[in-house]
Amino acid sequence: MKILGIESSCDETAAAVVEDGRIILSNIVSTQIEKHKIFGGVVPEIASRLHAESITFVVREALEKADCTLSDIDAIAVTYAPGLIGALLVGVNFAKGLSFSSGIPLVPVHHLRSHIAANYITHSDLKPPFLCLVVSGGNTLLVNVEDYTKFNVIGRTRDDAAGEALDKAARTMGLPYPGGVNLDKEARGGDINAYTFPKPRVDDNPLDFSFSGLKTSVINTIHNAKQKGGEISVKDLGASFLNAVVSSLESHTEKAIVQQNSKTLVLAGGVSANSMLRQRMTELAEKHNVKIYFPELSLCGDNAAMVAAQGYYEFMTGKRADMSLNAAATMPITEQM
Repeated sequence: MKILGIESSCDETAAAVVEDGRIILSNIVSTQIEKHKIFGGVVPEIASRLHAESITFVVREALEKADCTLSDIDAIAVTYAPGLIGALLVGVNFAKGLSFSSGIPLVPVHHLRSHIAANYITHSDLKPPFLCLVVSGGNTLLVNVEDYTKFNVIGRTRDDAAGEALDKAARTMGLPYPGGVNLDKEARGGDINAYTFPKPRVDDNPLDFSFSGLKTSVINTIHNAKQKGGEISVKDLGASFLNAVVSSLESHTEKAIVQQNSKTLVLAGGVSANSMLRQRMTELAEKHNVKIYFPELSLCGDNAAMVAAQGYYEFMTGKRADMSLNAAATMPITEQM
């Protein structure tokens, strides 16, 4: 079964064809990074316009690279939530038009579900149930993936996401966009103990995260140094801050492994590409004799192959959308239209 996936939730316009939820036949991504770099972050209106300019091209190329025509496609899967509303609408409306004109079923896909599904492409042996740490620019979740379309959130951020904190810290340090990626590179070889940061805690749920205090702390550290005429080692500060964020993710994940008696740990989302996080989670899995899975680096960021992969499983459970499908800027991973 061949699924055409379409992704436009943020700053990547993407289309892909995936067979049986596991095999990539094509995966086309048109990135907007250079366009947004001069602003230090994603400008939603510009993102929407660039999606509109690129989407026809990427869908056509995805079909060509897969050696397919629309008649070979069994369903069209599209990201409809969460994300930048204007960006999402470009993909949703294009997918609706394509579905209406071709008669091919339309499948709505939750963005975070598709990040998890990136692991199904990378690891043919991976099947639910498993514990998943979803870490991205907009979300940080600990999720029990009970089945391909059944999710139970056991921990979430109460404020900022880990990726957002990394991006804001990187920008304050003067690193270029995308901040998290460049912070990872800059911090390698830095002293993780050079700067001290608070250890965030949420009293009523030990599995919930909080990163706003860490973000404020690093910004204050930089501002205070500038006011006093002191110098900041970006490499050491980056390493120390990254260590603080990863330590929080690590400690909460360890609690979840013990509490849930998990045998399999999966990472998903853009931040799952971070080298320090991968190393520490690998060590954590070894400590508890738990199998660990990461997405291939090329599938950590936003792409349409993961949308098509999750779309396959949604389609197999009977999920369909009609022409009333709309985009949503926010939506829990447990909900699905």
